[in-house]
Amino acid sequence: MDSKKYFSGKIVDVVNKRIYEGKIEVTGDTIFSITEGKAENDQYIVPGLIDAHIHVESSMLIPSEFARLAVIHGTVATVSDPHEIGNVLGIDGVKFMIDNGKKVPFKFFFGAPSCVPATVFETSGASLDVGDMEELLEMDEIKYMSEMMNFPGVLFQDKEVMAKLAVAKKNGKPVDGHAPGVLGEDAKKYIEAGISTDHECFSMEEALDKISYGMKVQIREGSAAKNFETLIPLMKDHSDGIMLCSDDRHPNDLMAGHMNDIVKRAIKKGYDPIDILRVCTYNPVKHYDLEVGLLQKDDPADFIIVDNLDDFNVLKTFVNGNLVAENGKTLIESIQESTPNKFDREEIFPEEISLKAEGYTIKVQKALEGQLITETLMEKAKISDGFVVSDVERDNLKMVVINRYQKTDPAIGYVRGFGLKRGALASSIAHDSHNIIAVGASDEEILRAVNMVVKTKGGVSLVDGEKELILPLPVAGIMSNKDGFEIARIYDELDEAAKNLGSSLNAPYMTLSFMALLVIPELKLSDKGLFNGLKFEFTSLFAE
Repeated sequence: MDSKKYFSGKIVDVVNKRIYEGKIEVTGDTIFSITEGKAENDQYIVPGLIDAHIHVESSMLIPSEFARLAVIHGTVATVSDPHEIGNVLGIDGVKFMIDNGKKVPFKFFFGAPSCVPATVFETSGASLDVGDMEELLEMDEIKYMSEMMNFPGVLFQDKEVMAKLAVAKKNGKPVDGHAPGVLGEDAKKYIEAGISTDHECFSMEEALDKISYGMKVQIREGSAAKNFETLIPLMKDHSDGIMLCSDDRHPNDLMAGHMNDIVKRAIKKGYDPIDILRVCTYNPVKHYDLEVGLLQKDDPADFIIVDNLDDFNVLKTFVNGNLVAENGKTLIESIQESTPNKFDREEIFPEEISLKAEGYTIKVQKALEGQLITETLMEKAKISDGFVVSDVERDNLKMVVINRYQKTDPAIGYVRGFGLKRGALASSIAHDSHNIIAVGASDEEILRAVNMVVKTKGGVSLVDGEKELILPLPVAGIMSNKDGFEIARIYDELDEAAKNLGSSLNAPYMTLSFMALLVIPELKLSDKGLFNGLKFEFTSLFAE
């Protein structure tokens, strides 16, 4: 027989938009009854928080370990796009995420990755066609089609893109969007194709434009891309049309906080706590039809207890009636998990990343703090013995992207914004195909950093003189199956070491991972070469 548990406090009812004192009776995994009456204490009982769009893989943790960290901060569920592992391992990777997520008391709601590979201008480890979409979207565990990044394909009604959208519609599942900077008639056409959300808005004009056509805007505040300050004013008049998400959260940031941090910041700006909490609970539940409780009779018992609605300190987290975190400690135990991977690259040699000067002016992609977009700079090349090298003084550093699925020549570009005075960084997390990406002050240091990643068949590395650091990522070359708190500690050490090399970026490795993301303008580098994201075509490194 199921045991009964009672909880008294101030109940935050996001469905009926009110706060009242009362007592909740939980039987098993369900809320059996709610009785209104004087509370026995001043604590608040709040629906569990939901991240409305995240790539769990970007935490570098498998789902079961991600859950152990997230519940501490009051997160009970995520709307998760397994796009990253899909690009490496295909449909088997998506199923790995689903199966692993089921092993812990946390609610992962996965989507069917719609754009694998993201473009034909890069090499991925797998592809997902219309048939794969059929198989995934027919699964109960798949709640939606994840971000349709090929917005040109939607606008020009590409046959395969439209067929994928039709599969989602046939299965009655929503489609997430990804259309940075798309406005006006193009936005209207994109939305009318059946795409219902976008987390890529980086201006109020864009967000309001898309909301006017009926799209839900997901305000993103992640480790690298940060749109909260720009878009949170939407809370005032458009709270029913927005959701909150992190998109990408690195392990050290996840250990420090998650959706609770975004809630706190919104509260401090003076917005109505009911509206704020409704946006990250009720709105995603209704939009994606999630099996997550909202503190109503007969709902799943998914809720958190916080001290008050000003400080919003999470005291306890419950998922299906189970206490999963208390006073900053996780109660979810680690599980043993396998390490599926696809990594066929051998070590590289100096001549492979040497670049003969073919001119005196080069195109440099400028990385921007807190943004995924880049700018294009025309810069004087630093030439030594006929070869273009990193220009530390001008912060025009050599960057390479190396195909990790087969042996091909590395692609070489230059980037400004990392600020390294010495050393190099390398990673096999490089959106979206997750080839090896590296940046450094010299060829020799880049070479060492890359070969460390090759040796471990995936990971994040740093070279600083004789010092070498590596965080192995054996699951698809993008995640660890080890204890999440330990991974966060090691990554924190790497992050700090990267900043000690001279980088002023808030998240150097996260920013580096997006320098190969071709679907976000302006200038990016894939394993096949330098790419103009505005014209959607390759471009020469040297000025024409």
